[in-house]
Amino acid sequence: MSKPITDGTTLIASNSSARADYFLEELVEAGIVLQGTEIKSIRNQTPNLKDSFVDITNIKKGGGKVASLEAWLVNFHIGPYSHGNIWNHEPRRRRKLLLHSKQITRMYGALTQEGKTLIPTRLYFSPSGRVKVEIAMAKGKKKGDKRADQKKKTHDREIDQALKQRRRNEE
Repeated sequence: MSKPITDGTTLIASNSSARADYFLEELVEAGIVLQGTEIKSIRNQTPNLKDSFVDITNIKKGGGKVASLEAWLVNFHIGPYSHGNIWNHEPRRRRKLLLHSKQITRMYGALTQEGKTLIPTRLYFSPSGRVKVEIAMAKGKKKGDKRADQKKKTHDREIDQALKQRRRNEE
C-alpha cells in the first residue's frame, strides 16, 4: 500500500514516466482539495498520476479584469470508493491545488513564455496526515534526448556489472 519515506512522509503514488519523458527543473509542494470518498479511496488503493498535468486558469471578476489565477490538477485518476454509494466522486474530475499566489504567478509565466509544462511527480501523505502533491516544472524531451539517456543508463549498468565481477574475482 503506502511506503514510508525518511522525512516522515508516506508515499502514495509516483509518476514513473515523468523522468523518462521530461527534464525536471523545479519541484514545488502543493496541497490538494479532495472529497471524503477520495481520501478513503486513496487509503484503500493506488491512484494514477500517469497522464495528469497542472492547468492554470484565470478567474475573472466583474469588468473582465483578471482577479486571480488558480491551479488545477487534470486527468488525475482516483478510483471510486467501494462503500461510497450515491455520494461517490467522479474518478477523473479536476482537482484544485492549494498554492501561494506568487507561486502560481511564477509558474504561469514559465508556462506561457518559456514553453514549459507542470506535471505531478509524487503524491504522498505529509507528517500531519494531509495529502500533498509534488509538482515539477518540466520541459519535454525529444527522441534523441531519450536515446542518450538510455545509452548512458546502459553504459552505467555495464560499468557496475564489470566492477562487481572484478570484486568477485579478487575474493
